[in-house]
Amino acid sequence: MPAEATPTKPAVRPLAWVALGAAALGFVFACIPGALIVGWILLPVAFVLAIVALVMTGRKWPGIVALILSVVGTIVGFVVFFSLAALAVGDAIEDSTGSSVTAPSESEDAETDAETAEEPADESVAADGSSRDTPAPIGSTVSGREWDVTVNSVTLGATSDVVAASPVNQEPEPGYEYILVNVTTTYTGSDKGMPALVQIAYVTPDGVTVNGFDSIAIAPDALDTLSELYSGASATGNITLAVPSATAAQGVLVVTPGLLADDVFVAVQ
Repeated sequence: MPAEATPTKPAVRPLAWVALGAAALGFVFACIPGALIVGWILLPVAFVLAIVALVMTGRKWPGIVALILSVVGTIVGFVVFFSLAALAVGDAIEDSTGSSVTAPSESEDAETDAETAEEPADESVAADGSSRDTPAPIGSTVSGREWDVTVNSVTLGATSDVVAASPVNQEPEPGYEYILVNVTTTYTGSDKGMPALVQIAYVTPDGVTVNGFDSIAIAPDALDTLSELYSGASATGNITLAVPSATAAQGVLVVTPGLLADDVFVAVQ
């Protein structure tokens, strides 16, 4: 009698091994913060190769393992990426630190000094700029991590000066007037920056914020917000804001010395 043929097990297709190898490498790289991009390239390739290997004849287990590794590796890669992103944002917020205020130097005239001496200081209400009720005085320097901003002066009722500064400037809306805020911005970081990163706005007595984008007007001797300043360099100029005329003197400025810095309130007179 003829000998019975011994059945042979189906061989593993080379493509399945390639898929498994790519999936394994992709999984490893997906766990390494500095090599995430390599993992994100290998894992989709391994996924596609694993699908093709499963469709072909041959032993299936390498393809199944490759498919599982590619899916799990992709999930791990996203977890690592978002964890790194969260840490980076947290570090940036910590590095921003809070804003600080330096009061102007004591150069008041004798009459002002006498008036101050007659009135006892209320220590419970410090003019530290932390709130609208306790704004820092004009002349104060507001400091962030990379910027020092000094409010040199505030000119109320400056509509005529602003309108005359440029033919494109229009009268403000009825019931509003232009004010001019003269500031000095100093870059204190280690590289370079633009004063555009500093934000200066006005807050009305009822809490409405007015910024320069609400009414575009070119200020006389305007601050060059796009000038590149290296460490220690300064730029001085005016900023125009359109505020309600009836309560112009009752509002406060809000100074933000950098994108992640805290707001500081400064008086307008």
